[in-house]
Amino acid sequence: VLLQAFGGGLVQAGGSLRLSCAASGRTFSSGVMGWFRRAPGEEREFVAAIVWSGGRTAHAESVKGRFTISRDNAKSTVYLQMNSLKPEDTAVYYCAARKDTGVIITTKSWYDYWGQGTQVTVSS
Repeated sequence: VLLQAFGGGLVQAGGSLRLSCAASGRTFSSGVMGWFRRAPGEEREFVAAIVWSGGRTAHAESVKGRFTISRDNAKSTVYLQMNSLKPEDTAVYYCAARKDTGVIITTKSWYDYWGQGTQVTVSS
């Protein structure tokens, strides 16, 4: 499975961006996909996750009400809509996938596949 994340960029505080993560190769109709981010000098942290089958989601407390994860099964693509962006959202954002589960996963070590990351910079 190859994951390609894109959609990052530079935005002012209060603005919006939508990240996309396209899965190719041996894609799947089950499993879970997640978004993580890594700010400079910080560990990679959980942002959001979605179960392919059923669409159940989870979001980190720091982004609840501002970010929304969604998926398009037909396109094997997961999105992260980011609104009301803050400077502290500045980070490299990564998408991740795990095939053999139907539960939400927030632990990065439990994901099997990772995208290359896309930079999000929020200016104040």
